[in-house]
Amino acid sequence: MRGINVGLIGFGTVGTGVVKILKEKQTLLRNKTGTNIILRKICDKDIKSKRAISVDESLLTTDPDQIIRDPQIDIVIELIGGIHPAKEYIIEALKNGKHIITANKALLAEEGKELFLIAKQHKLSIYFEASVGAGIPIIKSIREGLVANRFLSILGILNGTSNFILTKMSKENLSFKEALQEAKRKGFAEKDPTLDIQGIDSAHKLILLIYLCFGRLINLEDIFVEGISNISNIDLIYAKEMGWDIKLLAIAKKEAQELEVRVHPTLIPQDHLLSSVKGIFNAIYLSSDLINELLFYGPGAGQMPAASAVVSDLVDLVQNIKAGLFKPQLEVIQDSSIQRLKNISEIESRYYIRFMAIDKPGVLAKISGLLGKYQISIASVNQKERKKQKVVPVVMLTHEAKEKNFKEALSRISKLDVIKEKPVAIRIEEL
Repeated sequence: MRGINVGLIGFGTVGTGVVKILKEKQTLLRNKTGTNIILRKICDKDIKSKRAISVDESLLTTDPDQIIRDPQIDIVIELIGGIHPAKEYIIEALKNGKHIITANKALLAEEGKELFLIAKQHKLSIYFEASVGAGIPIIKSIREGLVANRFLSILGILNGTSNFILTKMSKENLSFKEALQEAKRKGFAEKDPTLDIQGIDSAHKLILLIYLCFGRLINLEDIFVEGISNISNIDLIYAKEMGWDIKLLAIAKKEAQELEVRVHPTLIPQDHLLSSVKGIFNAIYLSSDLINELLFYGPGAGQMPAASAVVSDLVDLVQNIKAGLFKPQLEVIQDSSIQRLKNISEIESRYYIRFMAIDKPGVLAKISGLLGKYQISIASVNQKERKKQKVVPVVMLTHEAKEKNFKEALSRISKLDVIKEKPVAIRIEEL
């Protein structure tokens, strides 16, 4: 029985999970593939610390060249994360004839055009199921199970850290800072959680989903990105009172010849399936011409869900190698009907707005008057209880308005002497 040799670069949390699966499920994987999957070498800058799984010391190295340049290794699994040196390792591995499996969404989102081109030139594959949704088999489903579909939209809760924070704030009336500290204590947030809470991680994942669904590998700067750090627990309370939840939503919508792409906090109806996605869980809600609507749901982070996705890619790749097939992972058809990306200023949306205003006659008239000047009509107004300092929350929902007009109106209103804090504005998706 022919064996396939694998080299692992990155023996951290997910890498340890991959090694655990390969050791504990060796017989199952051999039966599934008809091939021995042989872990030939493991590289990490720290090979001294104890892991949850023990390996022979002869497998360990701190030198990635022992994997990248080993002619016996067929597949390189990259799990170190970040752009550099992961990019350089993958390029050298491809040039040395190795197929690649990675969970590195940031690298693929920002440098994917170059990497996929190099892989294609060398007739090699890059697999990346674990890069979006961890244990959710979304990439394989889009590429294979939904291959005949033309996609219309993607709505995704793609970051477990942000979803955990918003869930905690909503359920336990915690402040953003308190919920973030809880996420760190539980290990759901990094020491520096900027990429998660500012929406960048979700944007990286959305880039890969857009390429799979629409055939366009867009740039990060093409996506409007807004994080959750300005969301208050009182906004979650007020939204809930009106029948809405707030989620950090990654959105891609095709309308005629345009594609709009954005990541931001969003009000969604409480009776929608995405509203039920709590804690660290992720969900991807797809709309297409054949299936209409489909929801993928599951753990979006964690050692074993991500490791499971990596091993799934490994099994697919081993079977393709065994069959002598070249199957580039991102060989997708571009939707030629899409001619341009819509700028955020061009979109139309309903809005939730919270003003902190002095409680005196004429305030609502001033606010509504400025909104009216920019063709923004009000759907509802709710003035909350008076505070000691006579500053009250004024919560409004608007009808659909153009983003450009809304931003200009909000800028004007925020300068009124009766407005005491920067207004909070959150877009609404009716779904």
